[in-house]
Amino acid sequence: MEHIIKLEKISQYNTLKGIETKHPLISVYDNSMTKALPNNSRLHFGFYAIFLKEIHCGELKYGRNNYDYDEGTLVFFGPGQVVEIRHEEDYQPTGLALLFHPDLVKGTALGKQMSQYSFFSYESNEALHLSLREQQIIRDLFGKLEYEINQRVDKHSKRIIANNIELLLNYCVRFYDRQFITRENINNDVLSKFEHLLHNYFHSSTVQELGFPLVGYFANQLNLSPNYFGDLIKKETGKTAQEHIHLKLIDIAKEKIFDKEKSISQIAFDLGFKYPQHFNRMFKKSTGYTPNEYRMLN
Repeated sequence: MEHIIKLEKISQYNTLKGIETKHPLISVYDNSMTKALPNNSRLHFGFYAIFLKEIHCGELKYGRNNYDYDEGTLVFFGPGQVVEIRHEEDYQPTGLALLFHPDLVKGTALGKQMSQYSFFSYESNEALHLSLREQQIIRDLFGKLEYEINQRVDKHSKRIIANNIELLLNYCVRFYDRQFITRENINNDVLSKFEHLLHNYFHSSTVQELGFPLVGYFANQLNLSPNYFGDLIKKETGKTAQEHIHLKLIDIAKEKIFDKEKSISQIAFDLGFKYPQHFNRMFKKSTGYTPNEYRMLN
């Protein structure tokens, strides 16, 4: 029977893994020296976790998808995520792990920008696949953090630990940028499907049923997390997914405005706006004209 294990402290996770807690807010360890997590359970994370997986190692499930790891895969979990644990009875974990509590980076430069590292809320099919050279960089940074945790705490400890975590996360941003580029064919397919979904949204009853389209709707249709989808679209096109939606909407609105049998208010409702004034503001911001002014000009 599945049960949820709430993990608010690093020490709680360490206890499950059978390892010593050397620092209350951070833990770095070699998974091969630990116990397997409880099988058929669900873990609720209250902290950040980064796992470097070396070989196929069973399944974790987050959201709609399974993590089915290959060698050299880096995966991320953030506070509030729930992960399901599935593995064989004789399973022995491998790889490296870094756990750190949000309190560790509070008051630091890293703490102020943690929200920028969107991969902590990516889904399972969006993990980071590393080259051998990239793996070595990550291993070296894990090693530096482990070394620091094993030292006596002094006035420099928090800054050095936070700086090394920030460096690790910035390398992950770089490696994800590389992955977006090397998976160009897959990304182009996503872009094509996004355009198709956008067209269908505005030319079907969906816009009346759901209202103004949100980024999350299209991410869900493509089986991607909103953050990964948004990052992919931005890196491929230079525009955010929201900007693409707005541009498509304005383009369709311009066509509809030529139909003088429909009022501007009716056009706004047809495009999913509850209030015509919201449509008017968006249209003017995009074109420099109100819908009525644009109609008169044309």
